[in-house]
Amino acid sequence: MGKIPVRMKVVVYGLSPFQQKVMPGLWKDITTKIHHKVTENWISATLLLGPVVGTYQYAMWYKEQEKLSHRY
Repeated sequence: MGKIPVRMKVVVYGLSPFQQKVMPGLWKDITTKIHHKVTENWISATLLLGPVVGTYQYAMWYKEQEKLSHRY
């Protein structure tokens, strides 16, 4: 079976130069939005960041111990 070319229409989307306020509510009261998200999902944030921070701290501690073991 051969492939048959299909004609497609080109659609171009653009913003009007007169439309200056695209998303005015996005940055409005951003601190309250961030606080709400953090307090709403603090368990998920803790479960995500806890192991990441713990692993990083262990790696830094191990690297330091390796450096100290070669000193003597």
